[in-house]
Amino acid sequence: MADPYEEILDGRPLIRGPINGPHELLCERLHHWVAKNLPHNSALHLLPRRALVKLRPDTEIRPDLSLMRRHDPRLYLAVEVLQPSDRHPDTVIKKNILAACLVPRLWIVDGRYQNIELYVTTGGNFRLEAILTVNDVLSDSALSSGRLSLAELFARRTI
Repeated sequence: MADPYEEILDGRPLIRGPINGPHELLCERLHHWVAKNLPHNSALHLLPRRALVKLRPDTEIRPDLSLMRRHDPRLYLAVEVLQPSDRHPDTVIKKNILAACLVPRLWIVDGRYQNIELYVTTGGNFRLEAILTVNDVLSDSALSSGRLSLAELFARRTI
């Protein structure tokens, strides 16, 4: 289990965690897939899991997966893997903050219901682009031709 950590959302500290094993397994699989499929000459780079990202002076988040633009400090993609007991900060508070900061992409991964919600920013709000389920395949134009089977992502195996 990963240790608790702090995020600051609109000036308010929020202690997150501890993180459970199934959550960490999903994070590990997503990081591995993104790292494998991110082109070497990409304008984006993958940060370590839950790396600190300062969106504005009063807001510091730690997404489960972050893709940053290589030549400026802006976040391109935030991925949040939900925990059953701690959904509201990711699905409401951070989602609204990320949209207001014009982060282009957000994925919300739900291991309990085995789906991924894909959001894109449009005019300061997120638009739900797709809800992928266990029978679907995840892909993103920033990740070359990489395709991730959600059946494999959500398969019940240990770390």
